[in-house]
Amino acid sequence: MRLFAAVLPPKEAVAELAAEVRRLRELPKAGDLRWTGHESWHFTLAFYGEVPEEVLPELRERLGRAAHRHGPYELRLAGGGQFGSRALWAGADGDREAMRRLADTASAAARRAGVSMEEHRHYTPHLTIARNRTHVDLRPYVAGLADFAGSPWTVSELSLVRSHLPVEGIAGKQPRYETVASWPLGA
Repeated sequence: MRLFAAVLPPKEAVAELAAEVRRLRELPKAGDLRWTGHESWHFTLAFYGEVPEEVLPELRERLGRAAHRHGPYELRLAGGGQFGSRALWAGADGDREAMRRLADTASAAARRAGVSMEEHRHYTPHLTIARNRTHVDLRPYVAGLADFAGSPWTVSELSLVRSHLPVEGIAGKQPRYETVASWPLGA
C-alpha cells in the first residue's frame, strides 16, 4: 500500500487557492503544465512509499501517539515557489516550525514502525499545484503567487493517506488519494 502522512487543508482554504490557480491557468503556456486537482491538495509531512500490510497496525498506533504529542497550530496557504523546473507549489505561512516538528515526528514514527524511509531532508511545507511536463518557465507562475495569502485556519489533525496511482498509458489521469486514518492533534 503506497502511503504518506499529511495535513489536509479545509475546504475554505482550498477554495481560496483554487480561485488563485484559475487566474494562473490563464498565463501563457499554462496548458503545457499538468495541474493537480484541488480535491487532492495536501501538505505531505512524510512520504512512506510502499508499506507492507503487516506494518500498518504499528504505523497507525505510532502516528496516533505522534499526533497526541503535538498541539493544534495556525496555518494559511500563502505565496508559492518551485522545485527546479519540475513542480510549482503553494506555500504556507503561520507556525511553520510546528509543521516541521510534526513532519519530523511522522517520519520518526514510521521508522520505528519498520517503514524504510528515504534520507532525511529539510522540510519545506508546500502543496503541489502543477507539474512541468515540458520546459515551461515557472517563474511567472511563482511571481503570480507572490502576493497570495489565504485566510488562516487551525491545523487540528494528522492524516494517513493512501495514494492510488493512475493506470499507465492513460493521458491526463492523476493519482487518487484516500484518507486511511486521522488523529486529532493534542487530544
